[in-house]
Amino acid sequence: MKISEVRVHPISVPLETPFYFSQGWVHQRSSVIIELITDDGQTGWGESLCHGLQPPQIAAAFIEQVFRSILIGADPFDVELLWERMYNTTQPYGQGGAAVNAISGVDIALWDLIGRSVGKPIHKLIGGAFRAEVQPYATGFYRIENGNYPADAIVEAKSYIDAGFKAFKLKIGFGVDEDIAFINAIRDAVGPEMRIMADANSAYSVGSARRLIDATRGANLYFYEELLAPEDLKGYRELKGFSSSRIAAGEQLFGKQGYAPWLEARALDLIQPDLCSSGGFSELKKIAALAQAAHTPMIPHVWGSGIGLAASLQFIAALPSLPLTLNLVEPMLEFDRSSHPFRRELIFDGIEMQNGKVQIPAGPGIGVEVNREVLEQYRV
Repeated sequence: MKISEVRVHPISVPLETPFYFSQGWVHQRSSVIIELITDDGQTGWGESLCHGLQPPQIAAAFIEQVFRSILIGADPFDVELLWERMYNTTQPYGQGGAAVNAISGVDIALWDLIGRSVGKPIHKLIGGAFRAEVQPYATGFYRIENGNYPADAIVEAKSYIDAGFKAFKLKIGFGVDEDIAFINAIRDAVGPEMRIMADANSAYSVGSARRLIDATRGANLYFYEELLAPEDLKGYRELKGFSSSRIAAGEQLFGKQGYAPWLEARALDLIQPDLCSSGGFSELKKIAALAQAAHTPMIPHVWGSGIGLAASLQFIAALPSLPLTLNLVEPMLEFDRSSHPFRRELIFDGIEMQNGKVQIPAGPGIGVEVNREVLEQYRV
């Protein structure tokens, strides 16, 4: 079995109602879907994450102009070899960002191809499932023009509770005083039992973040996410020592080389690599091993389409809890609830929450099928 075709599907669709967060306005949802086809007619699918403001053409260009020649004629079972070849080829001009985003999507497609060829879900190929289902938390709370906050967010929070969620993540980063009032208002509205997280998307300095943490201690947040710039390792170490809630980050770190100094420095309580951005299955298994050695739990970041969601569930299934004790602290699934026109229909609505949990797909590869009509409908 050899790879005979590499098809890249950059897709994007404008949002009827654009939304904003601390880094700017999101006017469209985009992704890069990778399709690998073998000479015996088998297909594997992967996704390269497009963060909120990232054009899909960037990662697509890496795959089309750089990685295609490495992949054509290759045996997909040589997945580690292919990862290293792609990464080493881009070392002079891309050891992070869109280069590793693109490698991630190719790696997922390779593992999906392997899984489909042997009739096994990916979690069976990377060590087995520690769990058959996972608790999701709702990601949302982006802001729209002329919105009324925190009143609109309280309505949104209660809608997640009504839908069966036991946890959700707020968007913050709109100014320290506003964030303080916002977090405390949400906690007052939903009561003490709901697990709440808050994501600032790198909006603050250490001093501002410290003031935010101090004034929201009573809200008992499960974690604060990306309070600081992704380069500020020392700043995160300061916050970790200051906060009684967990300090989390990592969606903007790439590969084992990017994570190694953070884990060695014990700079975070939780790390959040994205399977579709930080290196795919091959690299996230290595990051997970580094994290386990550093006794640092992982809750992966997930913000892509249904392909990325399905793949992330495969990875989370095989992720050990830290520590492995009788009363486990299980990883959660970030379940994006923000506006996304093709997230569900791309996989025929193949993943849903039931009774407060999301089941790990048991089908071969990533465990879902891909709707080609959606790829054509939203092609860039």
